[in-house]
Amino acid sequence: MSIPRDPLPSTWKKFRSGMCDGCWSHCCRLPLEVSPHDLVKMGLATEEECAESLKRVFQKLRRQKLVESFRAKAQIFVIARKANGDCHYLDSKTRQCTIYETRPRVCRDFPLKIGVRPGFCPAVPRKT
Repeated sequence: MSIPRDPLPSTWKKFRSGMCDGCWSHCCRLPLEVSPHDLVKMGLATEEECAESLKRVFQKLRRQKLVESFRAKAQIFVIARKANGDCHYLDSKTRQCTIYETRPRVCRDFPLKIGVRPGFCPAVPRKT
């Protein structure tokens, strides 16, 4: 399966209901920044671990290849991506999120409240 190139933000389309159906999931190729609360919700860390030391949480998740980086001052973790640029949690075959029910806040709010162009989507329909 050949994934089309990621569209430039200037080419993104105004988001409307139904755009996700049959899309290549290009939003799931953007860097995924999550909070400690999100890590707990995703089952990657416990509340106790986060309260004790976010640096240790980062080190543990980096060893597991689940995060790429951590900005301590902002308390933001960046989830690791696959070699092809996809989110770690995006199924390669179905192009669906494997943790949809526990997905982080940023994923729930995209594209309406957050992103490079709020209200716009990098949707690229799959050819059938």
